[in-house]
Amino acid sequence: MSTSPRLSILLENYPALSVCRSDIEEAFSLLRDMYGKGHKVLLCGNGGSASDSDHISGELLKGFQSLRPLTSEQREALDPELAENLQQSLPAIPLTSFPALSSAYQNDMSAEYTYAQLTLGLGQKGDVLWGISTSGNAVNVGYALQVARSKGIRTLGLTGETGGKMKEWCDVCIQVPSRDTARIQELHLPIYHCLCLMLEDAFFPKERP
Repeated sequence: MSTSPRLSILLENYPALSVCRSDIEEAFSLLRDMYGKGHKVLLCGNGGSASDSDHISGELLKGFQSLRPLTSEQREALDPELAENLQQSLPAIPLTSFPALSSAYQNDMSAEYTYAQLTLGLGQKGDVLWGISTSGNAVNVGYALQVARSKGIRTLGLTGETGGKMKEWCDVCIQVPSRDTARIQELHLPIYHCLCLMLEDAFFPKERP
């Protein structure tokens, strides 16, 4: 696989991530192929990783560095002003963003199964579940990954050096070279920015003027 210019820039800016090169390339292929077949990504994590889940969805659901204009067919079905102010999306659902369901499930059942329940309800075969955990041992993320695999949903992990338990349930697991929580979080952001840019290049190559 030839290295993307985006990935080359990432590794130039963060040489420590060179050990993750092949896993980042595999993660990109996984996500690109999934989107190419019309599926979606589900994201989950806790604390800072929950924020990362929301952040990633924001980069995928609207333009990042690309114009992402609507197609002619899409524009014809809409008022011209509305069409001019919309952008194409790569479907991404952060499982962190269901406060009513989450609070009810935590009250009625158990908090650690919330992401698993959402994965069961929203995930479909062909989708990708992207779990983020600095330790790799987040119980609720692990349960979601297990449900995903039971449904034929591919699994992607973003974690720390050891990979923790979740690496056993991930088709691809990016393990950044650190065991310090803050440092792991610092390294996660440029990786997912790079992946979002690589996906945007693949599907919406026209950059902003």
